[in-house]
Amino acid sequence: MKIENRFIASSMPPYVIAELSANHNGSLERALETIDAAKECGADAIKLQTYTADTITIDCDKPDFMVRGGPWDGYKLHDLYKWAETPFEWHQTLFEHARKIGITVFSTPFDETAVDLLEDLHVPAYKIASFEIVDLPLIRYIASTKKPIIMSTGMASEAEIEEAVTAAREAGCRDLALLHCISSYPAPAEAANLRQMAELARRFDVLPGLSDHTLGTTVSIAAVALGACIIEKHFTLNRADKGPDCAFSIEPSELRQLSEAARDAWLALGKAGYERAKVEESSKVFRRSLYFVRDLPAGAVVTAQDIRRIRPGMGLPPKYFDDVLGKCLNVAVQRGMPVRWDVFDA
Repeated sequence: MKIENRFIASSMPPYVIAELSANHNGSLERALETIDAAKECGADAIKLQTYTADTITIDCDKPDFMVRGGPWDGYKLHDLYKWAETPFEWHQTLFEHARKIGITVFSTPFDETAVDLLEDLHVPAYKIASFEIVDLPLIRYIASTKKPIIMSTGMASEAEIEEAVTAAREAGCRDLALLHCISSYPAPAEAANLRQMAELARRFDVLPGLSDHTLGTTVSIAAVALGACIIEKHFTLNRADKGPDCAFSIEPSELRQLSEAARDAWLALGKAGYERAKVEESSKVFRRSLYFVRDLPAGAVVTAQDIRRIRPGMGLPPKYFDDVLGKCLNVAVQRGMPVRWDVFDA
């Protein structure tokens, strides 16, 4: 899978996505500053969310439209999304700025009008949010663009994931990644269940990744060690600003740490096998081997008191200790000489 200027694959370092979401706090200037910071911190991409309050819900006071519990407790849905939306008229400016500074930009559309807007901006890929994984008509519309799709699986059952994957593929999507996700804000680390990533990859033949709502970066780094090709984290300039998503977002110092540590974790995976790493070569000299610990004349018969298994490793391997005992020296040896076969009679 390729998104803009980078391939995403198990053979490549993990693709780190900084999720802007609502962390612009209603300010276009702050949104631009956040894109700059994501680039500076080493993220591969900045991701937007493309909706308005009126495209995602209706303005209604009925109980169904009130949020109960969690970080947005007490909000009416329409009011929450009005606060959090990234206005459509900002998008061209945000896209142009991201491309100017050299960071990939794409978005999560929440209805067909958002897809149409993003297509006009030549978006390189699409994200499907966990809450929209059940919106099969929207998935089909997105997939019909033939662009790569990254889909979060929070809350979804196996059957719902299968329906979404099938809808995307049948509508034309050829490059698909599934992000394991726990849709809790923030999500507790003990609920992360990272082993599910391997199951998603196996079951649906996709690239696996993690949309991480836990605090900090530990879970994301652990995910890389378990095969995540993509890491997505909500990103804010300052959690103290109390934006809609700030409480479970990482700050610039954490994003920088994540970008660096994710690459290091991937590099550390290496490959299975018994060939020793080249960096170990200089250490082999300090392994144990056989050394003479007494001065002995030519013709002496070697006893257990004459040799020891000690460091460094310039002599015969310790496994030959018993084989050397009782052999006759053909030259004189000194204490501290490595034991070699050529000092013995044939």
